[in-house]
Amino acid sequence: MGKYKFIKIRCQSCKNEHIIFEGATTKVKCLICDATIAEPKGGKAEIKARVVEVLN
Repeated sequence: MGKYKFIKIRCQSCKNEHIIFEGATTKVKCLICDATIAEPKGGKAEIKARVVEVLN
């Protein structure tokens, strides 16, 4: 299995939950309030929201 996983995160602004890939290569924005919730940093993305769960 690869070293990156999918994670469930909660937006700090509107509390909406999203499932994203922790190795995201593009900026990820909240679908509800348009806040940036993850940014690529060459490897694992920088998560700017609360991680709720790591999915298998």
